[in-house]
Amino acid sequence: MKTVLTTLNAKYIHSSLALRYLKAYNLADFPDIELVEYSIKEPLMHVLSDLYQRNADVIGFSCYIWNIEETIQLIQLLKKVKPRLKIIVGGPEVSYDLPYWFRRVKEIDYLVYGEGEITLNQLLKALKDNRDLVEVAGIAYRGDSGLEINSPQPKAELNELSSPYQDQEDLANLKDKIVYFEASRGCPFACSYCLSSVETGVRYFAIEWVKVELLNLINNGVKIIKFVDRTFNTHKRFALEIFQFLIENHQGTIFQFEITADIIQPDVLRYLIDNAPPGVFRFEIGVQSTNEYTNSLVNRRQNFKRLSETVLMLKESKKIALHLDLIAGLPEEDYNSFRKTFNDVFALRPEELQLGFLKLLRGTKIWEEASKYDYVYMDNAPYEILQNNLLSFNEVIRIKRVEDVLEKYWNAHRLDNSVEYLIKHDFASAFDFFQEFGDFWEENGWNRIGHQLEALFERLSAFLEVRGGENVQMAHELMKLDYFLNHRHKPRKVWWDDSLKKQEQAQIIQRLLAEPDQAPEEFVKLGLNEKEIHKHVMFEVLDNDLAEYLANGKISKQKTLLIVYYDFVNRPQIFFNLIGDIKKIKKIG
Repeated sequence: MKTVLTTLNAKYIHSSLALRYLKAYNLADFPDIELVEYSIKEPLMHVLSDLYQRNADVIGFSCYIWNIEETIQLIQLLKKVKPRLKIIVGGPEVSYDLPYWFRRVKEIDYLVYGEGEITLNQLLKALKDNRDLVEVAGIAYRGDSGLEINSPQPKAELNELSSPYQDQEDLANLKDKIVYFEASRGCPFACSYCLSSVETGVRYFAIEWVKVELLNLINNGVKIIKFVDRTFNTHKRFALEIFQFLIENHQGTIFQFEITADIIQPDVLRYLIDNAPPGVFRFEIGVQSTNEYTNSLVNRRQNFKRLSETVLMLKESKKIALHLDLIAGLPEEDYNSFRKTFNDVFALRPEELQLGFLKLLRGTKIWEEASKYDYVYMDNAPYEILQNNLLSFNEVIRIKRVEDVLEKYWNAHRLDNSVEYLIKHDFASAFDFFQEFGDFWEENGWNRIGHQLEALFERLSAFLEVRGGENVQMAHELMKLDYFLNHRHKPRKVWWDDSLKKQEQAQIIQRLLAEPDQAPEEFVKLGLNEKEIHKHVMFEVLDNDLAEYLANGKISKQKTLLIVYYDFVNRPQIFFNLIGDIKKIKKIG
C-alpha cells in the first residue's frame, strides 16, 4: 500500500513540520511512505499531475487555513481521475466541526482530528490489513450507516515521537527554506479567537533532545528556524536554557520565537540584552488590542505597560528584531478604539507591525459566540470578519487600506526617515497618516496595480502635494535621502524632476577634487579619483540641514550638499556639507 503525505505550503520557502513528524513516526511500518510538498502558488494542474503519477493508494493532506480551499479543489480532481484512491485529511483546519467537512467534501474518505502521528499509524495499519476502523481513535469516516466519529486519540508522549529531521537528503533541501521547530505543544492561555485555546495544558520535549535536534539543523546549514511554540517563554528555566544554548551554538542561524512580552522575567530579559548576538533572535509578540474590556471578552490577560517596557528595552538593545501583531474586529472594539490600539502599539516602533483581521475559526469560542456580537464573516477560509455590531463593513474596508499602506511604507522600511517625520510633524497620529494615505491610494486606483520602488516614492509625493502643508519640502528632502538609502548601487535615475544636471554635478566634483582640504574629511579618506566619483557618487542640493535634523530633531533652513557614496557591497555612505561653510561637515551611515 503506497502512501503519499502532502500539503500546499503558503510559500515555496516554507516547509511542513507536521508532515515530517508523520513520516518519521510511520517510516518503520511503511518504509515506502513518501513526503512531497507544493505551494499554493503552483498551478493546480501541475500539482494534480505530479500526485497522479506517483501512483499512490493513499494520499494524506495536511490542511490549514491558508491552503484548505486549494486542497479541496485538488482532492476533488484527484478523485475524478483516480476514483479508487483513498483520501485522508488532517490538520487544525479540519479537526473541528467534523460533520461539516464530510458534508462539504464528498471525496474525503478519512479524517484525522487532533495530533496525527499515532492516529495515522493506526489508520494505515487498519487499511493495509483491511481491519475494522472502530478501534482507531482520533478518526472520522464514512461508515455503512453514515458518518462515524471515533473517540479522541490520547495525547502522545512527546519523547516517544521520532525526530522529524533525520533524513539527510531532506536536510540538504532545507538549507534555503524556513524550517519549523517545536520544543513544546499546547498553550497556557485561553484566548477565545485562537485554536490553541481549545486544548489545555503545555507539554515539553526533553530539553536535551531539543538541543540535539537544534544542533543537527544548525550543523546542516539551516538558515532560519522558526519555533511554533505558542508561548515560548512560559517556562522560564526551559526558555532561558534554550536561549543560552542557541547563543553559544547559533553559527549564524536566525531563530524566531513567539513570546508573551509582559510575562518575561527581568533576569531573562537582562540576559538577552547582554548576551544575544545582534540579528540572531526575532521575537513575535501578539498584542492584538490595548482595549482592556475587549481583552477581557476574549479571555486575554495582558499588562500593556509591562509589555511596552519590555519591548522598549529590547528595541534599545538593537539586538533582537521585534514583530508585533494586532487584530482588528475583536468584540466591542469600534473604529476609534482600534485607532487608539494602533497608535499605542505603533508608538513602540517595532520593526514590523502586522495588522490582521479577526478570523472566526471553527472550534473557537468566538466562533461559537458569533451571534452575540452580530459577526458577519466569510463562509470559507480565511473566515475573516466583514462587520459586527460596532464595526461596519465600510470601516473594515478603511482599516484594510491602513494595512496595505502600512506593509508598503513601514514594514518594508523603504521610507523610515520620511514616515517618521510626517507622523511627527504633519499628522495627528500614525494611524491618521496611514489612513489618509490609504484612502488616497485607493481613490487613485493604485490598489489594482503593481509598484516598483520609484512608484512608491512618486505615490507618496503625489499624496503630499495634493494634501499640502508647510512641511512638504522637508518631507520631500527626506524622501530623497530614503531613496538613496534604498540602493546598493548608484541609481540610474531618480524619481524627482529638480535633480542636479550633469554639468552641475561635474562642477561639484571639480571643486571637491581641487580643494580636498575643504571637502568632507571622511569623504576624502575614500581616496576616490574623478572617474570613481562619477561611477560611485550621487549629489543633491537640499534646502534643509538634514544632518542637524537626523541628529537632534531640529529643522534648520540651510543650503546643504548631500553626497552619497556606493561601494556595491555595504550600505551607502552619506555625507552632508553645509554650502557656504564647507568646513562644517557632518556624516552619517
